[in-house]
Amino acid sequence: MGLGGCIILIAAGAILTFATDWKVQGANLDVVGLILMVVGIIGVVTFTSIAKRRRVVVPPATPVVDEERGRLYE
Repeated sequence: MGLGGCIILIAAGAILTFATDWKVQGANLDVVGLILMVVGIIGVVTFTSIAKRRRVVVPPATPVVDEERGRLYE
């Protein structure tokens, strides 16, 4: 599930919790909406933590020399 799916879960949960007054026998839509929002928030946190680990850039251990110009890049 990507970031877009997590945002959709949060939005759907907020709509069920705050914007509807439907009554369904055997289910409390307020609780269902809260569960959807919590799952969406957990997904966003997980997605961002994985994305942060992918963006770590390790500098090269040895300097790079441009042979055409004779410059040293560190």
